[in-house]
Amino acid sequence: MNEKLFRKKSISHILNSSNADLSNPQLKRNLTVLDLTALGVAGIVGAGIFSTIGNAAYSGGPAVSLLFVFTAIACGFSALCYAEFASRIPISGSAYTYAYASFGELVAWVIGWTLIMEYAVGNIAVAISWSDYFTGMMNGFGVKIPEFITTDYLSASRGFREACVQMAAGTNFDSLTSALQESYMAWTKAPQIAGLRLIGDIPAFSIVVLITVLVYIGIEETKIASNIMVLVKMIILLVVISVGAFYVNTDNWSPFAPNGLGGVLKGVSAVFFAYIGFDAISTTAEECKNPQKDLPRAMFYSLIICVVLYVAISLVLTGMVSYKELAVGDPLAFVFHKLNINWLSGIIAISAIFAMASVLLVFQVGQPRIWMSMSRDGLLPKRFGKVHKKFHTPSFSTVITGLFVALPTLFLNLTEVTDLTSIGTLFAFIVVCAGILIINRDEIQSKERNEKTGFRVPYYNSKLFLPPIVIIITIALICFNLDGLKTFFSGYKATNIPMYGFLICASYIVYISVKRSLSLIPVLGLLINMYLITELGIANWMRFLIWLIIGIIIYFTYGIKNSKLKNSTVND
Repeated sequence: MNEKLFRKKSISHILNSSNADLSNPQLKRNLTVLDLTALGVAGIVGAGIFSTIGNAAYSGGPAVSLLFVFTAIACGFSALCYAEFASRIPISGSAYTYAYASFGELVAWVIGWTLIMEYAVGNIAVAISWSDYFTGMMNGFGVKIPEFITTDYLSASRGFREACVQMAAGTNFDSLTSALQESYMAWTKAPQIAGLRLIGDIPAFSIVVLITVLVYIGIEETKIASNIMVLVKMIILLVVISVGAFYVNTDNWSPFAPNGLGGVLKGVSAVFFAYIGFDAISTTAEECKNPQKDLPRAMFYSLIICVVLYVAISLVLTGMVSYKELAVGDPLAFVFHKLNINWLSGIIAISAIFAMASVLLVFQVGQPRIWMSMSRDGLLPKRFGKVHKKFHTPSFSTVITGLFVALPTLFLNLTEVTDLTSIGTLFAFIVVCAGILIINRDEIQSKERNEKTGFRVPYYNSKLFLPPIVIIITIALICFNLDGLKTFFSGYKATNIPMYGFLICASYIVYISVKRSLSLIPVLGLLINMYLITELGIANWMRFLIWLIIGIIIYFTYGIKNSKLKNSTVND
């Protein structure tokens, strides 16, 4: 049974099977390193740059600019592992395919199922946020859109009931929060058919449909749209930085780290997630002109561009006003409004719309290609692997992805589970980093080292570097966060279960890494991602486990029976 669940595909088998049936339509190769870099920036620079920086700066002060640098380096460990896999296995399956080669079929299925949370479920939340920004911008232009077509049904229903409760208790309508007022107006003004109120977030639905059509008709059109959106938002962000620089008061940079190292590190999780998105470009491997060279380069270029943007914006923001004033949801607009530079507020709103639309675009490209790869392996029905004869895109998978994202935006508000997208991403990062260690081990054991073409993660011996790193981190925690350590170890708490698990796993990984002289960079990527995934709370972990159980049930009822490796002798 274990052999069936963890049967692997060798790298050569994966590459050969992807080209096995050239009589069918294939994806079109026309993406250059510039296009891939634009897709990477499009996936990374989303709404996070308009919200994350504010709260992180409030906790850490101007020193948050250094946190963006350190976090980029930490994220870079995962990027290096992705880059090696993308160079070795230039196939559209991304982490799913990499897991198939390193861990085997069951783990590959779990990763493929998990990535639905990063791409599809995450895009539902992004589309809803895009709708909010779009509606706000239109209101700024004096165009009032009726509430019942800008609010999802569930939010309107809940908000109406809550508003009625508060007004019955004596609260005036004008004293309700803007969200409750909007929900109340949506529910009361919505047209009805047979008693059913017609309420739905039409802007969110429309942007998903528009982007899905764009992705469906071709990667050429998609890359043009991505390049344009990235260019627009880069120009706007550079204008924001340039204008803001003239209003910087260097006195605001002192003290540089007002709350010490502990204050700076409070924003580490949020700042790390501001870099997530570079991994999505690996799903376009079969549409790259030179994937073995261009994919690794594009990942690094996009990370470098984004860290420069983040550092510059964080320095400008903390220089324009005191860090104490930045604990707001829209720090960019807040800062310029405070200094009476109101003309930039509209420009920032436009930039946010382009930023979130580009994130939607990248992930709507990624999800169908992962499903296409899973279909090739027999884990999903054949239709998911169908490539359109004219457009050379995974047509059926693209349509299903569009429906999967667009329809829920009309009726649901999934902001309560948006952290699940982060768990899905970090879980994929963990598997990819560990996969590099397994691939290297398997090659050594088989004594069949592949030709070292393309990118490889640089080797540094964990036996030499890991113990000093652990000692330095331990000393830093004792010196700068002793109270936190005392509280953590003062007694058992259910909310600390993920951290208990991390400490046990991390201790074992450090021991094995030192004992076997494993490559340092994948080990560090593995440990960092394991730590970050524990920071997402026990409630999100329970939701994640439920999602995994559903996926495993589907695998055992369909995937394992239809796997193309079921009767194969390939078992590397």
